[in-house]
Amino acid sequence: MSQARKLYAGVKLREIRTRLGLTQADYAAKLGVSLSYLNQMENNHRPLSARVLLSLAEELGIDVTEMSKGSSERMIADLREALADPVFDSAPPLGDVQLVASNAPNFAHAFLALHRAHRQTQEQLAQINEALGREDSALAPLPWEEVRDFFHYCDNYVDAIDRAAERFASRLASGDRRSALANWLETHHGISIRSSADVEMRRFDARGSNLFLASHAPASTQTFQILHQIALLEHDDLLEATLDLARFGTEAARAICKIGLANYFAGAAMLPYDHFLDRAQSLRHDLEALSCEFEASIEQVGQRLSTLQRIGAKGVPFFFVRVDQAGTITKRHSATRLQFARFGGGCPLWNVHSAFESPGRLLRQLAETPDGVRYLCLARDVVKPGGSFHAPLRRYAIGLGCEIAHAGSLVYADGLDLKNDAAYQPIGVSCRICARKTCPQRSVPPMESPLNVDLSNRGLLPYSIA
Repeated sequence: MSQARKLYAGVKLREIRTRLGLTQADYAAKLGVSLSYLNQMENNHRPLSARVLLSLAEELGIDVTEMSKGSSERMIADLREALADPVFDSAPPLGDVQLVASNAPNFAHAFLALHRAHRQTQEQLAQINEALGREDSALAPLPWEEVRDFFHYCDNYVDAIDRAAERFASRLASGDRRSALANWLETHHGISIRSSADVEMRRFDARGSNLFLASHAPASTQTFQILHQIALLEHDDLLEATLDLARFGTEAARAICKIGLANYFAGAAMLPYDHFLDRAQSLRHDLEALSCEFEASIEQVGQRLSTLQRIGAKGVPFFFVRVDQAGTITKRHSATRLQFARFGGGCPLWNVHSAFESPGRLLRQLAETPDGVRYLCLARDVVKPGGSFHAPLRRYAIGLGCEIAHAGSLVYADGLDLKNDAAYQPIGVSCRICARKTCPQRSVPPMESPLNVDLSNRGLLPYSIA
């Protein structure tokens, strides 16, 4: 037999022996070879000889086409194609591939199945990228996603900046806070505050030493913007050091996060940690009362409540979210077990979506997620005027909530039957990952559940979840 036609089929030879229930000694005797020679053939150290093939056919009644190397060749071709994927730095030598195909076909099949799953996953991610309007095919996070994840993984609490803001607030003169801030800028930086109808929010003119604020903005917004500018002027080193630790992948993400950190300073200076925590506990987290006492908006108060996670002095763990009229989440943070959908909006059964229907009212909801955790959820609409007849109104709804174990610390739990199972509305995070079978508001099937489609029966949905 020439070198080109040698047949290595050790795995198949072993499979036949196992199927017939023969020992190696009995098998060797029937094939007319020594035990050591059989062992070498089964381990692909020697090729099958013509005599062995003849014995397999005559003595054991085996169809020798089973020993064909065709299946091994197909396996080798499949392995080489898979190993050509760019995910591998370099393909192994052909000899190694042949050994795997011949000696470990089950492993080879498992490897090919794994590679097939990888390819399918990549195709699904590419479809998601396309749906999200991405130009590239990699799933690298967008800059704003990097920033969101940064705040998420530090529990939306940045200790050094929070304490710096608290120290700054303690140095301000008592009385009208906006006037005190204006005096601070003039005294320490020679900057004057100007009101302007041509500014959307804030514009700093370093050359002219002027800080222009939108004349139509409410006092709480103007105060926040002044404090934002002070953060950039006086605490730039601290902001930059925090950004260095974050190690963002892009300059865009770093720049966006710097704005976020300056905003964090502003919110923490308006609502200093220890004093705000004490008053929040005393007032049982009454949003309106806190808003009046600290001259802050309801949204500013709600967002600050979700940041009270200082070690040794933690407040109630809240989630905070802001959604627009299309249901898209524009701000999100959760110190609770409740997490929000990464893209798009949340569960339509959640009361934050109903806030637009009840302007000016604060809505309460007892809710239960699929994992059995129960929450007290609050929601209210927020309207931000544009400053003129032709300027569009910006309408949002904000949601704030905590796990039911903390509900007694909130004035909003008064009058609610927290022990009544029927009082809790079943909500989810996103239809794609919610396994509830009977939800009347389901928009799409869950990704991981099989579906039943009955052509003779139509319920609320054209399918049922198995």
